[in-house]
Amino acid sequence: MYIHVGNGRLRRAEEIIGVFDMDTSTVADDTREFLARSQREGRVIATTYELPRSFILTCDDMVTISQLSPNALGGRIG
Repeated sequence: MYIHVGNGRLRRAEEIIGVFDMDTSTVADDTREFLARSQREGRVIATTYELPRSFILTCDDMVTISQLSPNALGGRIG
């Protein structure tokens, strides 16, 4: 099953490792460093230029930035 993660982008539900809230998870230095390293390595897909509310980590080691809340994405995943 595919999950709409924002602005016409789809991710396979089976590949999603986790959905993380940008406000609470980026407080930790480790998470900020992980996101910065992922960006430098070209493993970040931004679905929006709006304020990001969540990021999705998938088993292919890609990070998808979304304007949708973690609760909205979690509801779509089921």
